[in-house]
Amino acid sequence: MSIRLALKVDVDTDRGTRLGVPNLVADCREFGVPACFLFSLGPDQTGRAITRIFRPGFFRKVSRTGVISMYGIRTLLNGTLLPAPHIGRRHADVLRAVRDDGFETGIHCYNHYRWQDHVQTMSLEAVRAEFTAARDEFRRIFGGEAHAAGAAGWQSNARSRAVYDEAGLLYASDTRNGPPFFPRLEGRVFRTLEIPSTLPTFDELLGRPEFPDDRIVPHYLGLLHADRPNVLTIHAEIEGMGRRPLFRALLRALAGHGVKFVRLDDLARELLADRSAIPVRDQVLTPIDGRSGLVAMPAA
Repeated sequence: MSIRLALKVDVDTDRGTRLGVPNLVADCREFGVPACFLFSLGPDQTGRAITRIFRPGFFRKVSRTGVISMYGIRTLLNGTLLPAPHIGRRHADVLRAVRDDGFETGIHCYNHYRWQDHVQTMSLEAVRAEFTAARDEFRRIFGGEAHAAGAAGWQSNARSRAVYDEAGLLYASDTRNGPPFFPRLEGRVFRTLEIPSTLPTFDELLGRPEFPDDRIVPHYLGLLHADRPNVLTIHAEIEGMGRRPLFRALLRALAGHGVKFVRLDDLARELLADRSAIPVRDQVLTPIDGRSGLVAMPAA
């Protein structure tokens, strides 16, 4: 049985859109790898994320992953000492070029900081307004509706799931670990298929003593499963910029390992051909190794 892997690209910032996205497009095209690019479409207020310093593990993660060097000082001041650049308005040509190169595109968020840091306390109306703003900007740029979404920071709840259902998405990728499922929250089963990210992200491994750079690629190869789809989330700001050589080494190793790369939208359609075979699972918020705070995940 062949190993199948889908690649999901989260684009968080103005700088990542401008620099990281074209780099990743070039690398994926060189290696013949399809990918789904999920865009942050509104203002880049990354600088406001400094409030996360009070979360357990955040400062340790920032220190070991080299966030400042990868993201750049200007990005870390956006929305505080510097104005927040509007990503969709500044870089519509970059986003459209991704689609024109044959890659899948979808919604990461409108305002990354607002969703990742506040969606758990926002009302249904506020969540709907935030996602509607992203849909409107996506429509303006691409001339049609988005069919996929993946939440900033893997932050998901019953209200965001209700908004996804209203939008008629083909699928979402908001959670970590496990096979695809239909999420159940607060006693309600939602109809938008969820395809979790199954592999750790680069920033969850980088800088840890047990994962020097020369151990990261072999570690990924050892985590791949042949009996279910593998999904790797990468970031335009990390794999597309500061750690691009390591990402290219991973692509080269995956190709040599006989991995078959698949599109997430193709995988979703394959699964939805038999909805009755897709399990319903409770969705919870839980810690995950290498990341500060809680993320959405199917219950054990």
